[in-house]
Amino acid sequence: MKAFYLYAITGEEFHPGKDVVEVMKQAILGGADIIQLRDKTSSKQEVLRKAIALRELTRKYDVPFIVNDHIDIAMEVDADGIHLGQDDLSLEEARKLIGPNKVIGISTHHISEARAAEKGGADYIGIGPIFPTKSKKDVVAPVTTDYIKQVAAEISIPFVAIGGIKMHNVDDVLDAGATSVCMISEIVGAEDIQDVCSRFREKLTTKTKNTIGLIINGQQHDIDVQNVNEVVSHFGLKPNLIIAEVDGNIVDRDKWSETDLQNGSKIELVEFIAGG
Repeated sequence: MKAFYLYAITGEEFHPGKDVVEVMKQAILGGADIIQLRDKTSSKQEVLRKAIALRELTRKYDVPFIVNDHIDIAMEVDADGIHLGQDDLSLEEARKLIGPNKVIGISTHHISEARAAEKGGADYIGIGPIFPTKSKKDVVAPVTTDYIKQVAAEISIPFVAIGGIKMHNVDDVLDAGATSVCMISEIVGAEDIQDVCSRFREKLTTKTKNTIGLIINGQQHDIDVQNVNEVVSHFGLKPNLIIAEVDGNIVDRDKWSETDLQNGSKIELVEFIAGG
């Protein structure tokens, strides 16, 4: 799927008196590059009305449009995809209904769920909540930035961090390995939505502009590193237990900091346990 950075989700309870289409328009103008309609309380007819209006808006601005849970509505308005929780329709059944060319996103809270989503053919996963959040009811306990590090190290499909992300803590999220973030109240509840999105987008752009694409142990990773030493450090590995190979050549540990990496470099990191 098309790469995205700032994922905006509707949350009408956070902007009473403001039209949801206008709110999401301001988010898009500020830099949101994927939009999700999430409505757990309105009637099916009302959700459909909003979906039609948001589909028209997102087509105008060429931004992907995702519908949460309501797969029938997603299909009726020709949304770009759907997003499902762990207790919603199964990924397998959803794919049968929506077809191979639509996007399916899955919410995950544990690395086992992330692995299952990737294996099952999800196009992206949501990971969270990273921090405590009041935007969603009945959420699990915060997974912390440690989960971001796990996913960044192991999962190859795109992922977006969500849950309690604010301007003051987004750097921690990005430093942990996320390149995409998602907010509800922080965006739609803002007094100046376009400005907030613009500032988040600037942070994302600044943090990710130096990333390079590496194939590490057979999986694609886009991370901000320059040499082998920084790769090992990024994944929290113990250098004395690692053998590193770059593009087919074993690199001595004392040369790691001198071995610059290029976009597309293939790296194998083998961890061994010394016996006694």
